[in-house]
Amino acid sequence: MNPLLYQVNTRVLLAERGLDLGRPATLDDVPDAFLDDVAAHGFDWVWMLGVWQTGEAGRDVSASNAAWLAEYHEALPDFTPEDVVGSPFAIVDYGVHRDFGGDDALARLRARLTDRGLKLLLDFVPNHTAVDHPWLRDFPHRYVGGSDADLREQPQNFFQAGDRVVAHGRDPYFDGWPDTAQLNYRHVDLRAAITSELERVAARCDGVRCDMAMLLEPAVFASTWGDRSLPIDGTPPVDADFWPEAISTVRSRQPGFVLVAEVYWDLEWQLQQHGFDYTYDKRLYDRLRSGEAAAVRGHLTADPDFQRSSARFLENHDEPRAVEIYPEVARHEAAAVVTYLGTGLRFLHEGQLVGRRVKAPLHLRRRPVEEADPVVMAFYNRLLEVLTDPVLQEGHWQLLDTARAWTDNPTDDAYVVAGWSVAPGAPLRWIVAVNLSDQQAQTRVLLTDALLVADTLRLTDRMHEGVVYERDLADIAANGLFLDLPPYGYNVFTVS
Repeated sequence: MNPLLYQVNTRVLLAERGLDLGRPATLDDVPDAFLDDVAAHGFDWVWMLGVWQTGEAGRDVSASNAAWLAEYHEALPDFTPEDVVGSPFAIVDYGVHRDFGGDDALARLRARLTDRGLKLLLDFVPNHTAVDHPWLRDFPHRYVGGSDADLREQPQNFFQAGDRVVAHGRDPYFDGWPDTAQLNYRHVDLRAAITSELERVAARCDGVRCDMAMLLEPAVFASTWGDRSLPIDGTPPVDADFWPEAISTVRSRQPGFVLVAEVYWDLEWQLQQHGFDYTYDKRLYDRLRSGEAAAVRGHLTADPDFQRSSARFLENHDEPRAVEIYPEVARHEAAAVVTYLGTGLRFLHEGQLVGRRVKAPLHLRRRPVEEADPVVMAFYNRLLEVLTDPVLQEGHWQLLDTARAWTDNPTDDAYVVAGWSVAPGAPLRWIVAVNLSDQQAQTRVLLTDALLVADTLRLTDRMHEGVVYERDLADIAANGLFLDLPPYGYNVFTVS
């Protein structure tokens, strides 16, 4: 199964809905028409980003951080302080935000999603809490501490919480997130408490996206915190992997529960082995941005299980908008065809389908008004229609070999070509070919008899109306399927 996921910024959705209604909107006010449209586009999952309760301390940090304020003004020219609601990742409680109608409203929204065949994905932020989380008062041993010297020398990484110095949540390559407090995964009580929180979340949705999931890996945690993570109450430190046991515990109560990991630094396979169903495929994203087809092909030769468990995307709330990364329409489309016509979780971001250009800061409840781009809309409508095909949803994907179109023509190196069939070894039902270069390029796709279906093949490009070719099987078997594509050109052929 290669599911389609649609990410929604809940706060922005409800703020815009509230303007229409003339009053604050809750999850009960998410329009049925919006859900119908998501379902009609073929999505399987909806990720409602940012439903959990946040606090005033996090909002105050968001409203006063100079770097973040600069981002707000850049993204929203008419920004006002009232637009700041704080980061959705500075959580004080895994209860649905009071402003959004609480847990009961989420349950009703989930029922409406289920009625449309849609599953609900929510956030889980395991590495840290908000700086005003009640655990800081009631269970201070659950956090990584610091010294007065740490606070003096690294005020960006430590803060005062009552009579203790506590670390801000961070990864080892950047300063701390100033609205967060770092949890201590070497403490057995913290591990039990976080597992309980994950169970609590799992009871209210069908899956979670785990923020920065690799930060909990023992080697990463040790390299970030060292001896500062020794439990302050003298409890023996725990250095075993956290995720396998936590995931097993949750699935014992919620069979089929799906976990998606935000993960980087080549730790994707490791987290898949821990039990995550899908892990972010930032490597493919980066290699497509680099424009090097050989690097993309090399990435797509990875273990098939790894690829089936990869979450592929062109943008999300952390990355720039795709139309900004790929201002050339043809290159944007080529990257999307490689990304979404491969195997794995197909992850699209709200606004991507209409060509939004502004990356809206998550600390705000508002985003600028932007006109939809009809060219981008038409492309994604065609692509999503193609992706409804059962073979592309449940079939077998494979990278296909290519060769030079003629001896002294090296342009075949620009190609990424793949095929889809009902099952391994079955005849091809789809051929997807992309020229990832800014030059006209030719190649020959090497196909065996077993992958073809008749003496004469009809190739119908489902992304370009009226593009139909008939090719002789004997010629293909002898010379390969000849392709000649313009810069960033692509074919998405059904084979009949």
